[in-house]
Amino acid sequence: MLDVHQPVLGPDLLATALNRGGAHPAVHLDDRVVSYSELRDAISCYSQAYAAAGLGRGSAVAMLSSNRVEVLYAMGANAISGCRATPLHPLGSLDDHAYVLEHAEIGTLLYDPTRFEERAGELRKRLPDLALLALGPGGAGEDLTAAAARFTPAALVPPKVSPDDSGSLGFTGGTTGKPKGVVGTYRSAAALAQIQMLEWEWPAEIRFLLCTPLSHAAGAFWLPVLLRGGSFVVLPSFTPDSWLAAVEKHRVTATMLVPAMLYAILDHPDLDRRDVSSLETVFYGASPASPTRLREAIGRFGPVFFQFYGQSEVPMSVTVLRRAEHDPDDLDRLASCGRPVPWVHAALLDDDLNPVAPGEAGEICVRGSLVTDGYWKLPEATDALFAGGWLHTGDVAREDERGFWTIVDRKKDMIVSGGFNVFPREVEDVLARHPAVAAVAVIGVPDEKWGEAVKAVVVPRPGAVVDEAELIALARDAKGPVYAPKSVDVVDAIPLTPVGKPDKPALRERYWAGRGRRVG
Repeated sequence: MLDVHQPVLGPDLLATALNRGGAHPAVHLDDRVVSYSELRDAISCYSQAYAAAGLGRGSAVAMLSSNRVEVLYAMGANAISGCRATPLHPLGSLDDHAYVLEHAEIGTLLYDPTRFEERAGELRKRLPDLALLALGPGGAGEDLTAAAARFTPAALVPPKVSPDDSGSLGFTGGTTGKPKGVVGTYRSAAALAQIQMLEWEWPAEIRFLLCTPLSHAAGAFWLPVLLRGGSFVVLPSFTPDSWLAAVEKHRVTATMLVPAMLYAILDHPDLDRRDVSSLETVFYGASPASPTRLREAIGRFGPVFFQFYGQSEVPMSVTVLRRAEHDPDDLDRLASCGRPVPWVHAALLDDDLNPVAPGEAGEICVRGSLVTDGYWKLPEATDALFAGGWLHTGDVAREDERGFWTIVDRKKDMIVSGGFNVFPREVEDVLARHPAVAAVAVIGVPDEKWGEAVKAVVVPRPGAVVDEAELIALARDAKGPVYAPKSVDVVDAIPLTPVGKPDKPALRERYWAGRGRRVG
């Protein structure tokens, strides 16, 4: 018997969006324009090629590719076929890729033969049973594009899946050890799409610029943009110059940036000569943004910024800070991650799972349909994640008198100096106000007297000279002597993870290696 209460899930939403788009452009990539109906037909043919290759509901597939339109065809086929999809980051190492494929029990790897033919062959050597499907002519795998071309487009029929079935298995960055597989359910994906449709601020006419890996970023924006009849403009990769050129050429109205990208754009010498007036919404997230640099960005682009906060385990929309809530005259507000959306249960809790008072620091904990089902094949880590009946994000925040939350840091990044707790994010926000500072990361380093000492690692703005004493005094005056860095190192760049977050474990490794402390 059919379940009369079966909810509408991601594959249903995708089919609906593609069926009603017609000849309207869906994707601009290089000089190629793909309409909604062309995208629908390609996904249909890819889905039929999947079935011929034995792929269907529950099949575990992974993808490793540069930004090309075939990635979108395969992503659509994953959804329509009911496969469990795992993206591999294009910048990942051979060891990382092999670990993910083996741990996730991946049966089929889809890959871009123009860039990853050698890597696919290496992975096949390590995993002899791994089937290879190439997104075009290639030596190691069957050409999936050619196989799809042998089929005639048909109606998209969403798979019969349960809300609790897994449609994705994404892996965390692995900066504190082996990456963990985050089980993404159809329930969670549908909840995210609902929140994005209702709570996010979209332009009336969406031309959305994507410049991060499609296999990662497109999945997050895929459904809301298509459901609203928008189109994607896709860059092969991000550079400030190519981003500015694309905004100007395509009259881009929306985009997504991580803070490191935004800073690079702000520092680009051609920024003032480019026409970016078409931008209506710049979504940003993934890591905290410097309030000072965000104020600078608002001054240059206008009130177009919209922040989202979440993590792999509870994706993207625990809180939002809307465009009108970005007050350039209030740096404390610009440091905020916004307020919780009404579609999740979110709370700031102490170690005993009691709500903290306004102004006090507590861990962000979440319940609701957005939450992951846990970590793949890691029961102890899953139990810790869900301790006490809440998902524990590991992020510590404070709530102000208007209900806005400000993340003060990750629990694991907290510095204990002389018995006092120091949250690096609060020091970073102060130091970022200095006109000579382009980017800053604050960490704890070994110290015989204090146990840990506060160190600031600073990237100067072009042509600027960083005065260590000035920065230390700035932090001391704003936060007190405990928070003031004991030292300042000036560097050319702060290491980043593949998704653009400051890689603090890698940074700490420079100072803690051989000292007997886990640097993660």
